[in-house]
This record gives sequence, C-alpha cells and structure tokens, in this order.
Amino acid sequence: MNIQIIAEAGVNHCGSADMARRMVDVARNAGVDYIKFQTFKTECIVNRSARQADYQRRNLAGQSDDSQFYMLRALELSYDSFSELNDYCRRSGTRFLSTPFDLPSIDFLATLDMDYWKLPSGEITNLPYLRKIAAYRRPVIMSTGMSTPEEIEDAMRVLTDGGLDCGMITLLHCNTEYPTPMADVNLRAMETLRQRFGTRVGYSDHTRGIEVAIAAAALGAEVIEKHFTLDKTLPGPDHVASLDPDELTAMVAAIRNIEAALGDGCKRVTDSERANRTAARKSIVAARDIAPGEIFSESNLTVKRPGNGISPMRLPEIIGQASPRQFFADELIEL
Repeated sequence: MNIQIIAEAGVNHCGSADMARRMVDVARNAGVDYIKFQTFKTECIVNRSARQADYQRRNLAGQSDDSQFYMLRALELSYDSFSELNDYCRRSGTRFLSTPFDLPSIDFLATLDMDYWKLPSGEITNLPYLRKIAAYRRPVIMSTGMSTPEEIEDAMRVLTDGGLDCGMITLLHCNTEYPTPMADVNLRAMETLRQRFGTRVGYSDHTRGIEVAIAAAALGAEVIEKHFTLDKTLPGPDHVASLDPDELTAMVAAIRNIEAALGDGCKRVTDSERANRTAARKSIVAARDIAPGEIFSESNLTVKRPGNGISPMRLPEIIGQASPRQFFADELIEL
C-alpha cells in the first residue's frame, strides 16, 4: 500500500514567501509526497469583527489582538507567490498542494494543475464552495474535523451530485483542535468512515509528536497529513502543534517502515526466514541407543533441533515401525 504523506506547511511561513521556499526544501529532504499550503484572500473568508478561535488565542499568547482578520492578513501570500512556489516545488521534485479557502482562490489554484483538491474541515458545510470544487471534476481529499456523520454525508452528496464518484474522494478523519488531546483522537473512527462512505480514508493529525500519525498508518490510513514548521517558537497559531524538521523526517521514515511492514496480507514463508527453519524447527531423533529391528516407540524417540530430519508431525507414522539399523542417542532418525 502506498501511503501518501502530506507535509502541511499551512500558514507556518509567517507570510514570507522566502520562508515558504525553505519549507519546501525541508519537506523534500524529509521525503514527503506533497507539501501543502493554504491559499486565501482574507477579505473573502472572514469579516473584521470575527474573533480568533480559542486555540489561536492560546497559541498566539498575546502576539496579536483578538482579530481573526488581521491575524490572517499577516499570514496571507499573494497568488503570484503561490505560482512561484508551485514552480519551485516542480524544480525541487516535491509535489505542490494548497487548500483554497474562498471561491476566487479555487479558480486560481485550478490553474496550477494540482493532483488533488485538499478541502479543510471548516468548509465541509460551505455549499457554494463544495459545488465549485465538484465542478472541476478533480480528485478530492476532504478533512472531516468538527463534523457529524450526517454533515459528511451531506458534503459527499454535494460532491457526487456535482460529478465526482466515491473513488475520487478521500476522507480524512481529523480533530480540529491544535494540539489535539490524545483522548479526543479516536483513530478507530477512520475505519468507520471507510465502512460508511466507501471511500479511501486517511488521517489529518493535530496531536503533538509523531506516534498517532504512525498508528494511523498501521491502522490502514492511505493519506497522512501533518503540520510542520521551521521553528516551533515562531509567532503564529499553528507552530506549537507542528513538527520541527527533524520530527518530520522521523515521522516519514517511520511511516515508510510501517508501509513496508503492512505487506499484502498473504501468509507465506519469506525469503528472509526460510533459512531459519532448519535451525529453529525440530526433527525426530533417538532418545537413546536403538538396536536394529527394535520397534520405534515413545520411549526410544524424542524430538530435537535441527529440523533437517523427519518432521515430528510424522511421529504417529514412525511409531510401531522396526528400526532399519542401529541409531545412537541424539542421532536423527532416517528411514
């Protein structure tokens, strides 16, 4: 199974295109499949009276006033910057994604020919947004934080009515708190999404550390998304719940190991273990000296390593036969 890893840069570039390019370099070196940003026009997504979310106020810790508008305005990159980032990703060998948060940004990002639309949890009830996404008839990865199953079903209906089939949609289980408390992760809900909606599933992780993302991979996530930053102490709402470059690299390595370890589900003797069968298994051997013609019995036979003789599974067949020759104690029985 090929697990797609999305390194979520988000707005952790602090509004700097130069920092965003540095994040592309980090993501490439970590070995992710995609680096993802967030594209928006602040005036299109929030009014000036909107207050910051609790986690934003907590994570910013007095770095700004309580306005969502001015917080986001400081983190906004221009469309030209995203075009340049897309080109930079292509030259660097890293695939570019960005989440649109408004209708004009959908139209702009459509010109960049991304592999997927990545939809954020907050837009799952945004009917005009979902209709516009569906109209482009491109594969969708949709986060489901803060959503009930009924809300997910409604969003799926909008997308499928707009021309997408379930095979074009991946649902990411998600909890939209930064960082997410471990007790609220509920990873098993990922499988519930798979069974209920018949889509590919994955996990968008907002916990601290890398262990939950690794567990999601082991549970069958086909997409893993995780925020990262150049420095957790930078000002901004998401840095504290993000991985630093070393943690991102460690997470990718661990997920790739899990990916390899999951295998194809067929039980077989592997090449790596085949040679150990002789050393680890047992054979039928003489428990004591056995004279020619003596009848094999439970008293004069036993089983010991190595396993290059007669299998102990054949004991009922051997017991009762006459010994064809003399065997010494511990000697492999041969017929």
